[in-house]
Amino acid sequence: MAGALESVNVGRTVDVPWGQLRRSAIDKRPVDGPVHVNRAGLEGDQIADLVNHGGPDQAVYAYAREDLEAWGGQLGRTFHAGQFGENLTTVGIDLTGAHAGDRWRVGGALLEIAGVRIPCSVFQGFLDERQWVKKFTQGRLPGPYLRVLEEGTIEAGDTIEVVESREHEVTVDFVFRALTTERGLIPRLTAEPRINSFVARRLGERRNDPREVTAQ
Repeated sequence: MAGALESVNVGRTVDVPWGQLRRSAIDKRPVDGPVHVNRAGLEGDQIADLVNHGGPDQAVYAYAREDLEAWGGQLGRTFHAGQFGENLTTVGIDLTGAHAGDRWRVGGALLEIAGVRIPCSVFQGFLDERQWVKKFTQGRLPGPYLRVLEEGTIEAGDTIEVVESREHEVTVDFVFRALTTERGLIPRLTAEPRINSFVARRLGERRNDPREVTAQ
């Protein structure tokens, strides 16, 4: 299975009226030309909330053009590349059915699926959709977070080659359900050790912050 990059997107931190921090770089915009990817993410991309975002397990976020179109049809809107806060807008690859731990060769970089996006109040405020956290959770199209195993340069049009596909039940959808609406699935996440640090971080956040709203 192979896909491609529709666009590579980065954002700058700005003041926003949503969330506790009141600062966010969720507004990602397409970049013309090549972008270097290092272990921390894309060159030129900023992260405001370093407690809940960023780090090696959340270095790069990908979302599928097909899923943007699905949401657009449901909500009666048109979503541009980067509007879900994604660094990579993909085409032609099933992100929801991809396996945790899968590895992709994209341009000069090697990426690994290390986690999933969990919706928050900033995401809801940015899209200006009522009950968006609940809708997004129920929609089960989260998009994966990617770890950077080999740094390199990527750009729009690059092929996404799946160089390793893991053989287990732990798909992106499975991880998302386990961490939101079907907590009984959590013990089965251990089938994929490549997501252990992401899962531990998410569970720690949920235990330590009663204001977490992922399943609302």
